[in-house]
Amino acid sequence: MSRFGKGKILKKFFDLFPILLLYISVLNEFDFNYLNLTYFSFNFPFILIFYWSLKKPENLGYGLIFLAGLINDVVVGFPIGISSFSYLFICGFAAYLRNITLRPSIIKDWLFFMFTVLVVSSLTYSILILFFSFKLNYLDSIINITFTFFLYIIFANIFEIYQRLTSRTATND
Repeated sequence: MSRFGKGKILKKFFDLFPILLLYISVLNEFDFNYLNLTYFSFNFPFILIFYWSLKKPENLGYGLIFLAGLINDVVVGFPIGISSFSYLFICGFAAYLRNITLRPSIIKDWLFFMFTVLVVSSLTYSILILFFSFKLNYLDSIINITFTFFLYIIFANIFEIYQRLTSRTATND
């Protein structure tokens, strides 16, 4: 019989942390209006899903990502399934990059992330405009895409540090 100790609980928490962070981020849908930063927004779930689907896909399941997208649609007010479509598309791009990459590089990942965000955002906005007649502010969309792209490199480095710390903790237990 296997032992169920503090080390296994801690490892399980470390494995579940990305999905917990994803659900917290889609439930909060934070913005910076209270800081009077009018032109600052970014899509943290895009960053989180792309990074973890690329580096450790076993930590995020596609079903859990789909469910997070449904929750995001309810919180934001989009038609049900739009965010799920976007999130799963990001997973597909990350899986493609993971399979074709021989030598991983954060800069190559970052540039491919830019391509991914542009494709996914343009598809999402096209669907919202063509099928659901949504009125979108293009300036806000461009600002969101730009900040999402630039903040990816920062969060990727933070997630990399997190992975190193958790793997060191897991080996010590």
